[in-house]
Amino acid sequence: MVTECGIPPGGQYTYMIDTGEQHGLYFIHGHYGLEMSEGLRAPFIIQEKEQSTEYDEDILLTLEDWGQQPEGELIERLKQVSTDSLPNDYKTGLVNGINGNISQTVQFECNRRYRIRVLNIGLDQSFKVQIPGHTMHVIEADGVTTKPLRVDGLDLAPGQRYSVIVQALESDEFNYGLNVTMYADFLDPVPGLTPRYYPQVIEYRKGASMREYAQQSDDALVWPDDFTLEPRDECEMGSADRVIELNKRNYLPGMGLPYYGLGNTSYASVRVPTMLSALTMGDLARDPLVYGPQSSVIVLNYMENVELVVRNGMNRSHPMHVHSRVFQVVERGPWGDAQAMGKRVVPLQVARPNNPMRRDTVVLPEFGYIKLRFKADLPGAVSIVHCHTEHLAQGMAVVLVEAPRVLQQNARVPQALLDNCRALGFPISGNGAGNQGYDLTGLPPAIAL
Repeated sequence: MVTECGIPPGGQYTYMIDTGEQHGLYFIHGHYGLEMSEGLRAPFIIQEKEQSTEYDEDILLTLEDWGQQPEGELIERLKQVSTDSLPNDYKTGLVNGINGNISQTVQFECNRRYRIRVLNIGLDQSFKVQIPGHTMHVIEADGVTTKPLRVDGLDLAPGQRYSVIVQALESDEFNYGLNVTMYADFLDPVPGLTPRYYPQVIEYRKGASMREYAQQSDDALVWPDDFTLEPRDECEMGSADRVIELNKRNYLPGMGLPYYGLGNTSYASVRVPTMLSALTMGDLARDPLVYGPQSSVIVLNYMENVELVVRNGMNRSHPMHVHSRVFQVVERGPWGDAQAMGKRVVPLQVARPNNPMRRDTVVLPEFGYIKLRFKADLPGAVSIVHCHTEHLAQGMAVVLVEAPRVLQQNARVPQALLDNCRALGFPISGNGAGNQGYDLTGLPPAIAL
């Protein structure tokens, strides 16, 4: 209930996307409850108008986790077990939609250059990808073209995407491994359960022997990092006109799943989509209170430079995603008492001021913080900032409303969107409860954290 009510059963809606100057790798997915984890997700590639990097062939590699039961039921089961007694059907990794235990073949021809687009469209599992004997050069992250960066492998949290250039070898004497590892960074390793290994094959010649390589520790390898990646189109670090602090918090009720949030309340859907409230509440649209406390709205002024400081004092990392835009990753460092919990202390890292990395999904480390900056140059945008795991369904989100008075002057709402709201029984105007002024009667109590 951020920008629409959703599509009712038996209904339809046509999304018209103006890609503008965007290009790169994205994915389309549902945002109601945990429906994404049930398969409502698909890759989405926007081709460049003019190819900026030379390559001979485009290869797509989608990675996702898949449970043997609905995600909500699996979460309930996990609450009843310890990490040394996980259910054997905990999660299976899928590679291009197929069980990763079924080895697939990717065809390579000698001396050709391949662009491999890799994306993690899963819910709560991270993935690592390596091609031993070959060199990868990252050229894109989350739709942002980067200066080529040589790496030994990729590490993708949920929601993250990369494109790499891989140069095929000169000889077809051997075939090689394409190694995919799925792991849960919030669980201690359990042999056979996490991490899980899904060896695929780079085939130069059918029937050729596999070239074997000794396994190396991750610490000995080079992985892409937000403080080593650099956008191709340079942009200096913006100064901060406004600093917004978001602290990850949680509330554990006596029964049921925990609630999460990025402030004093846990995010929950209201009765009127936040965008429609911003459109219909006049001057009051500039006051976050009219959207309802559970909407966790932050109103931004047009063209102000915003810094989001997101802190996490818990022992689980979170892939943080911002809709509508990319942001600059300007700083990462420690927060909370990692040593007392036996965890690694996050080192302080500050981005280069002349060209910090830009992307739309960044990992908030356990016992750490991140600083993100962007210019509020999308007047009328209503965008959610959220953890890209099941924690969104549990309230770990805030909503940014940019220059709502500009939205009121310029926006035209598709009739089909309004019709879908009516079909689902939701109001299409008013505050978060569908009332006028500050009357929020009809909204359930917000969950305080």
